[in-house]
Parts: sequence; C-alpha cells; structure tokens
Amino acid sequence: MKVDKQNKQAVSNRLKFYFAWPMILSTVLIAMNAAIYMINADIAILISLFLMVYVVFAVFIYIFGKIGFKTEMVRYAMDIAKIEAARLNEMEVPYAVVDERGNIHWCNDAFYDIANSDNVDKKSILELFPEFSNELSSVEESDIEIIAKKDGKEYRVVFRRKTEAEEAEKQGDAWNGGISVFFYDITEINELKRENSENKMIMGLLYIDNYEEALESIDDVKRSLLSALVERKITKFMQSIDAVTRKLEKDKYIVIFKNKYLEKLKNDRFSILDEVKGVNIGNDMAVTLSFGIGISKESYTQSSDFARAAIDMALGRGGDQVVIKEKNNITYFGGKSQRTGTNTRVKARVKAHALSELIEAKDNVLIMGHKNSDTDAIGAAIGVYRICRTFNTTAHIVINDISSSIAPTIDKMKATSENGEELFVTGEQALGMVDKDTMLVVVDVNNPKFVECEELLYKVNTIVLLDHHRQGKDVINNTVLSYIEEYASSSCELVAEILQYIDLDVKMTSTEAAAMYSGIMIDTNNFLTKTGVRTFEAAAFLRRNGADVTKIRKAFRTEMDEFKLKSKIASSAEIYRDYFAFARNTEGDIKDKNRVILGAKVANELMGILNVKASFVFTPCEGEIYISARSIDEFNVQTLMESIGGGGHLSVAGAQPKNVTIEEAEKIVKDALDLVIDVDDKKG
Repeated sequence: MKVDKQNKQAVSNRLKFYFAWPMILSTVLIAMNAAIYMINADIAILISLFLMVYVVFAVFIYIFGKIGFKTEMVRYAMDIAKIEAARLNEMEVPYAVVDERGNIHWCNDAFYDIANSDNVDKKSILELFPEFSNELSSVEESDIEIIAKKDGKEYRVVFRRKTEAEEAEKQGDAWNGGISVFFYDITEINELKRENSENKMIMGLLYIDNYEEALESIDDVKRSLLSALVERKITKFMQSIDAVTRKLEKDKYIVIFKNKYLEKLKNDRFSILDEVKGVNIGNDMAVTLSFGIGISKESYTQSSDFARAAIDMALGRGGDQVVIKEKNNITYFGGKSQRTGTNTRVKARVKAHALSELIEAKDNVLIMGHKNSDTDAIGAAIGVYRICRTFNTTAHIVINDISSSIAPTIDKMKATSENGEELFVTGEQALGMVDKDTMLVVVDVNNPKFVECEELLYKVNTIVLLDHHRQGKDVINNTVLSYIEEYASSSCELVAEILQYIDLDVKMTSTEAAAMYSGIMIDTNNFLTKTGVRTFEAAAFLRRNGADVTKIRKAFRTEMDEFKLKSKIASSAEIYRDYFAFARNTEGDIKDKNRVILGAKVANELMGILNVKASFVFTPCEGEIYISARSIDEFNVQTLMESIGGGGHLSVAGAQPKNVTIEEAEKIVKDALDLVIDVDDKKG
C-alpha cells in the first residue's frame, strides 16, 4: 500500500510540472525581453506585445486547462471504476468488501450465492462466517489465507487490505478500513486430491512369526487343518479391504491394498492379529503374525523398501505386531505377546563366525554400552572383551559414569585383566583412539541417543550391534553386523551363546564369567522373568567357566539403609485403576545416580503385590525424571513407555521425559495408561 501512495504522488507531481511549463517559459521570455530592451528599445517593445499575448494564453491554459484536464481524468477514472465494478460483479469468484467490524459494504453476485440471501449487503460477514473475526482484525499489508467450509463446500479465503481504505481514513471518512475478501472454491480440487490419495496403492509384507513351532505343537493329522485355518483367516481379512494377496512362501505373504482402507485398519487396531491368535484346534502355541507396511508418496519402489524395513523392525521387536513406516514417521500396533525363543542356534553360530572374522581383521576394538551402564551392559561388554583377547586384539570398554552396582565388577576386572587400569576408558579417551582399523561393538542398546558416547557412532566405520531390546523408531543404522534378539533374557545371554561358537578355545576368567552371570541374573530378576531354555543353558556355560553363584548372590546383597529405603518407597506406593502401582523415589541426594537403580529395584518389588499388573517408579536425578516400568505377562510396559519416548522390553521398560516435574511425569504415564485401557475396553 505504501508503494501505491508513492506512485500516485509521483503522477500528481508530473502533472503539476507539465501544466507549470508555460508559466516557467513566460518567466524566461520576460527576462530575455528585458535584456533586448537594453540593446534596442523599439524591438523590445514589439516583442513585449507578443509576450503579453503569450503570457495571457499561458495563464489561461494553466488555470482553465488544468481544471478541464482534471475533470476528464475524474470522468475517465469513474468510467474505469464502473467497468471494474461490473467485472467484479460478474466475476465467478465470490468477492466482498468489508470493514474491520465485518460489515459488508459491497459484494458481487457470486457472493450472494454463497450467502443464500438477497439482503446480504445489510449483514455482517461474521453472521455467515463467525470464524473470520481474528483475520479481520489482524490483516495488514500481507494477505491472510484460511480454509472455510459452508454448505458442504470448502473455500480458500483470502483477506487483503484495500489501498483505498487508507485514503478514506486519511480523509476522516466514516468507513473504518476496507478489506477485500475472496472465496476460491477448492471443493472439487480437494475431492480429487482425496480420491487420488485414497486410491494410491500401499504395499505390505505379512509373515507368520512361529509357523514351524505352532505346527510342531499339534498332532500330525491336524497340522494341515491349522495351516488352512490360518490362511483362511488371512485371506478373508484381506478380502474385506479389497487387497491383492500373494503367497511368497509357506509363511510369507505380499499384500497390496488402497490407502483408503488404512484408516479403517488403524481404527480396528489391525484385528487380524487377534483373529489369527484365536485359532486354536489343540495347538499349544498360538499363531502370531507380523505385518510391515510401507507408505511413500514418491514411488512404489520406495514403498517396497519401506515395507521391508517395517517387517524387519516388526520381527526385531518380537513379532505379533504391525509396523507402518513412512518417510519421517513409524507407527506401531500390537506387540502384546511375549515372543518365545526357539531352541535352534543356527543364527547364533552364524553371528559368532561373522563377529570372529571382523575382530580378527581389526587392530583395535572399542566396546560400548548405554548411559548409566548396568550389570547386563557391563557383563556383555566384558564377554566381548574376552572374545577380542582370544584373537589377541586390543580392546577397551567405554564407560563414563560408574555406579555402585557395577563398581565391584570393574575393580575386579582392573585387577585381573591383561589391560589392567587401561581396560576402561571414557568417551573422550575413546574418541582419541579411533583410527581406520578400529571397530566399535555396541551392547545392550540399539538407540543412538542412549549410547555411552554417541560421537563414536559417527567416527567409527565398522560397527557391530548386539542387543536384546525391542527396536524403536530411532535405531543404529550404519552397522556391518547386527544381532538383535528380543526373545533373549539379556545381552549377556546373547554374548554367552556367541562365546560357545568361537572357533578358538575361549578361556574365561572366573571374574568375567561372574560378571556375565550377574547380568543374566539381574535382568531376569533372579531367573524369574523372561527366562527360556537358552537362558539356563547360557547360565550353565558360565557356571562351567567359573561363575560362583554363592559369591554373586553375596555381592548383590543390600545394606540395611538401602533395604529400609526400598521398603519406605514401596510403602508409599498407590494403586491406580485397581491394577497399576505408582511410587515416587524422592529420598536421598538427587545427584546420586544410584537412586535410579534403587528405583528399578523398587519397581521389581512392587510386582510381588497381588493383582498388580504393572508398576511404575519415578526417580528425579540430575534434572531428569527416570521412570522404571515393570510387569509380568498381563501388560506390555514396553509399548506404553514407547508412547512417551522411552522403550525396553514387554515386561521391563523405562523412559526419561524431558523438562517435567515428577508430578507431570506421573500424569503423562497415567494419561498414556488411560488411553491404552480405554482402547482395550472398546475392543473387549
């Protein structure tokens, strides 16, 4: 609008200058005539007569000519305005001119059609569109656009300040500012967009998690029937969403369906998972599915890649769930069943051989766990260290903060290992050791944000990942070898299996075996949770290598003060919605990270209460709130913690919400819990 005012002023100045030229020229001629008079008076008198005629004519043009020109200009402008008004009136785009209070001063015929009223010019636009009040009061130099709906149609509404309004305000006009409002009908465009989006094809990969195991759990004569019933359930479900289903292998399917059915599947929480689990003709093991769906707006090839990544993630998280992967988002459904570990060790043998080759080819290995390392992380790191030393490869364990629970193990390792005090290094020291022949082994964590030193992930080219936690949205991607088994009780169990398949004769010390045994014992709560056949086999292997159970149990006895503190925290717990125990660990120094471990122990103790399905302990420490979540088999704390930014296992999980108080953290968990329970109630 400032530009328009400047342009108008420039035109006005040019016109004034144009009409002033005869007067300026008259002044010049008079001066010239005065000079001639000094030379020749007779000629000057003659010229004066003609000059007088010219001046009279110039004054006449300046006064009357300018008035006439302005009159013609005004008449011309009015004609143009009438033409513009007629064109605006005939314009198909609904258009209105309103003031800041919403009063309609003028509108075209198309706007009458929107308003469905003959006397709309006597109304306020806010009567038709109450939501416009904010825009009318805030529109300035730049346009404002919003989406409005009326009578089943969608409009892109543009608010634009009229330049004439400034002139009206300048002249003291009663009109309090003019705003042009344009209505662009986008109903058909949006409908076409929706139709195009709904008809876009989505690719999915559906796998039966435990096909062989489920068949083995039933009589031979019923195996074909079980297989047929499962396939019938899958086929029938896919027909309900008009999907094309093709069998890739006996337990693998490729599925293609339209995007319009995806929202229906989400609202239904992918009931196919429960339908297949409900198939029971005497089989001891329920059949579970994993479904990976890839969505890409760019290409079907990328959709296929996303689907493969999604199914890998679903399987890596334990199966019995759906993972939907988009470009910048991952969504999970299901995952409530505890995956049963298989007795076959083919995968462990393959991973052991691959890890051996990598270690043998490197001169330096760095081993790293998660922040605030626990017994399982340090035990698994010590196991990998023993593999490295078997191949005479230099190895160091990266750890920044040493808690009281792992301090005795670290002290013993420093006293008995070949590296001595140099075995354990900080993240800063580890960064200085990196060269082209360095390999990094990450244990007991797969989220890059939770590792002990995240910078190492981007500085080391060769990375190996060994973990037993379910994968979340953020994962370590740049690995040359990844062994993630959600069925395993602990990372120490995975490393113990790998140790048994190393080609060379591995000779563990009793301290190393005890450290790994401790990791399994702590993560299984003294072999009460998440245990399987392979858990006890790993424990037996460590016992044979010198792990003394009596000494280990003595090492983990608590002091009387800690015992009283645990009892005090547990006694303050409250029961939420009949089945969930909540407690606050606010005792002691908030800078002491051992409080976090204490909170985890209390969460384990609370699970001993009758009818408690899950426990949650909140521990403030160094400006953060640590949430320890535990369950047995009736509730999935891992998916609950994932929903608030954490993760873990089905029965052991945690989270660290940022910038919240302990009260706010508790409310976050309760709100997430309410949502899960309400969804389950609707399904039930």
